[in-house]
Amino acid sequence: MHGTDGTPVGTGFFDSVDEVAARLAEVGYLASTAVATTVFLADRLGKPLLVEGPAGTGKTELAKAVARLGAARLVRLQCYEGIDEARALYEWNHAKQLLRITAGRDESWDEARTDVFGEEFLLSRPLLTAIRGEEPTVLLIDETDKADVEVEGLLLEVLSDFQITVPELGTIRAVRRPFVVLTSNASRELSEALRRRCLFLHLDFPDAELEQRIVRLKVPGLDAVLAESLVTVVTALRGMELRKAPSVAETIDWARTLLALGAGTLDGALLRDTLGVVLKHQDDLLKAAAKLAPA
Repeated sequence: MHGTDGTPVGTGFFDSVDEVAARLAEVGYLASTAVATTVFLADRLGKPLLVEGPAGTGKTELAKAVARLGAARLVRLQCYEGIDEARALYEWNHAKQLLRITAGRDESWDEARTDVFGEEFLLSRPLLTAIRGEEPTVLLIDETDKADVEVEGLLLEVLSDFQITVPELGTIRAVRRPFVVLTSNASRELSEALRRRCLFLHLDFPDAELEQRIVRLKVPGLDAVLAESLVTVVTALRGMELRKAPSVAETIDWARTLLALGAGTLDGALLRDTLGVVLKHQDDLLKAAAKLAPA
């Protein structure tokens, strides 16, 4: 399947939904049927995948898992407030250009310009790096909601045609489209135009059964009963109005902590002594200690 510009649309990582689930599990990512289906469709249709949900639910890890199982290069654009086009697309190495101009001071500007705006002086940033790649690539645009609206418009333009125009060099088109994952913690509303361009997946915290499976997979030495108790407490913590609910990664850290301590049960004293593994604000610690009964 090819786009109107002749480039392949799908990345060709998967042949079926079942294969997605099985291969993600092989690299340590346990995916629900909904997740596996959406990933398969994003791969087959060549559409960017927008993954939205609370922090710590595995959005970034999903992109990393797809890269691992596809033996693909992971290119990550970490968005933040104030990120600009130069940091996302490309910029020129001005110091190197100045040295070149100084070295050729007897040349006319027309003669020097041909060199200083060549490939040697171009610094590729994540978007251009992913577009130019000829090998399998996963482009992760992380925490898209932290970027300004102007950068969101730039993303829309790039993801529409999978091409970038460098005025001095011309238009650079993707030879092989990357598998694109955008993540958002929903700190601000993304534009409808960007949402229309993508397939959408909402990732919430896993249910207790799935989280226990994740914990047992990541911490194989942990007792099943202790894993169940741990997940029960984490679920209760997420039900409280905390500044920061425990992420899945923090659940795993807590499991590793209990294993390192040789704990057989999660009793009240051990719970209070180790809460700092999953709660990182003092007011959250105080609230949790007051509300949680000894396990």
